[in-house]
Amino acid sequence: MSNLIQLRRDAFGKLVFTSAEGEDFVGVIPVRAFPIQAPTRGISLVREGGKEVAWIDDLADQPDDIRALLTEELEGREFIPEIETIRSVSSFATPCTWYVKTDRGETEFVLKVDEDIRRVGEASLLIADSHGINFLVRDMFRIDKGSRKILDRFL
Repeated sequence: MSNLIQLRRDAFGKLVFTSAEGEDFVGVIPVRAFPIQAPTRGISLVREGGKEVAWIDDLADQPDDIRALLTEELEGREFIPEIETIRSVSSFATPCTWYVKTDRGETEFVLKVDEDIRRVGEASLLIADSHGINFLVRDMFRIDKGSRKILDRFL
């Protein structure tokens, strides 16, 4: 498939991908292959039923307008707040309430079981709260000392 893609929104706000053969696919959805480790690389455009209609090696290779459309769509579908600081936890036994500062502001959530903390790659963690919302610790080795100390008690 071509390196540069043709993409636009229709009157209803749905993404429309036009193939090299001129066929329009209405309502395509961008899906990241590696959302944590490489969020701008490996983007698949899928149509209804999950069939891939286009592959994007890297968003950086796309024109600004296409990159903006895809970024807007991805951000609207993905909600993974990134934990910047763990202020405190109510207990070191689960279930417990975590009080955190994220890239989207201060919040608290309930960690039901230790297994809801999953390693992703070498340094990243995904922490699922009691409602199924995932919180990301991008690099557990670079987070502040107090937060790291709390994380160590759960890992």
